[in-house]
Amino acid sequence: MPNEQISVFDIFKIGIGPSSSHTLGPWRAAQQFTNSLSAQGVLADVEQVKILLYGSLAKTGKGHGTDIAILLGLAGGDPVTFDVNAIDSTVAEIKETQKLLLAGHFKIDFSYDEDLIFLFSESLPFHPNAVTFQALLSTGKAVSETYYSIGGGFVVKEGQDSSEKEQVDLPFPVEKASELLHWCLSTGLKVSEVVMENESAWRPEAETKKGILQHFKVIKECIYRGCHTAGFLPGGLDVARRAAKLNQRLIGERTYTDYDSWMTAIRNGGMGFNYILDWVSCFALAVNEENAAFGRVVTAPTNGASGVIPAVLQYFITFCDGYSEDKIIQFIACASEIGSIFKKGATISAAMGGCQAEIGVSSAMAAAALTEVLGGSQRQVLMAAEIAMEHHLGLTCDPIGGLVQIPCIERNTMGAIKAITASQLALQSNPDKAKVSLDAVVNTMWETALDMNSKYKETSDGGLATNIPISLPEC
Repeated sequence: MPNEQISVFDIFKIGIGPSSSHTLGPWRAAQQFTNSLSAQGVLADVEQVKILLYGSLAKTGKGHGTDIAILLGLAGGDPVTFDVNAIDSTVAEIKETQKLLLAGHFKIDFSYDEDLIFLFSESLPFHPNAVTFQALLSTGKAVSETYYSIGGGFVVKEGQDSSEKEQVDLPFPVEKASELLHWCLSTGLKVSEVVMENESAWRPEAETKKGILQHFKVIKECIYRGCHTAGFLPGGLDVARRAAKLNQRLIGERTYTDYDSWMTAIRNGGMGFNYILDWVSCFALAVNEENAAFGRVVTAPTNGASGVIPAVLQYFITFCDGYSEDKIIQFIACASEIGSIFKKGATISAAMGGCQAEIGVSSAMAAAALTEVLGGSQRQVLMAAEIAMEHHLGLTCDPIGGLVQIPCIERNTMGAIKAITASQLALQSNPDKAKVSLDAVVNTMWETALDMNSKYKETSDGGLATNIPISLPEC
């Protein structure tokens, strides 16, 4: 989209798993709908609400928690602050009582079976992830609005521009990687510094840094929690959580009491290749197991790919002595710019582009960020992103049972390892001799997305989803 302005806080959002496009986006859409009813002065007149789910939201909605997210959003909950431990009980109460507290204030009748409708065979043309809300009023009138969850938690209301953020005068407007490189070379700024200059058009620098560190706080809490939570993931596949067992096996007899002492314990275990490789996988598994269990995560740039960047960042912190606020801010800022380039030039929605749009983009973001904080040049940063995405092109999205578990969780470990490898290759290469540009890879990814069969775009209609026999319980 021309002239789209994307902030670091658009790419990185705090929310609840398991999916940014199927959980966080619909949740935000439900909130926007109740806000719209309030703005129209009809919220108190609502007697009934019906929800129509189309396309990918219908086909994999229950596995992705779309129904849960919409109910919580209509009930006034916010994904940034809602108590994840209260999700099951809140939804159970709505189903059992057949009552919904609209926007947290107005009690209406609501039947989960009759008022929440999954239109499995219908799709709307703008985007596969579509939801229509219909509010029936006591006046006899009705309000109907359609929203599209276009990936990464971004939501577009039908009939409106996809960017609702107030337009600002960015000192360094960027649509393509070539434009980013132009600004970097003409000013001498690093990619992260270009980002921070642009962010200052929205808010003071101190506020941006504080916000990034708050996101990092959620990331590290998620990693730590995921590495210390055993059991099985919800949804019916009976997938065992592995991060906690792997953490215990790697830590051995070393003791710790919190995140910081845990990092020290990990470092004291050595720096061997297999050891480091195992830890990177452990970090990624931890985040995505939390995501699959409706835990609090940070989209990076999506929920399904939310483990790649945390794993690579944690690798940098733990094994490259990168535990400083400035370096963490630099890492996240740089990563966000690469993510925004992919969103502008292609997509970060698996329902539009397959898993290359999620794991591929997150791997490219992580590779670029790692390269910058390790001292790479601006050209090497873009080269690292290109290498990482080049080796994810064509990756399909075929979640078994519509759940963000198989193959999604393991794919985050692969994306993290590829990102580190891409960074090392770029750091040891002369980018002036590169044959493929980042813009060329972005274009190729989008062309591949357009060519990809729809059954490989988060529908569970093809691939592993149809070749692995399963029997899930009724939702």
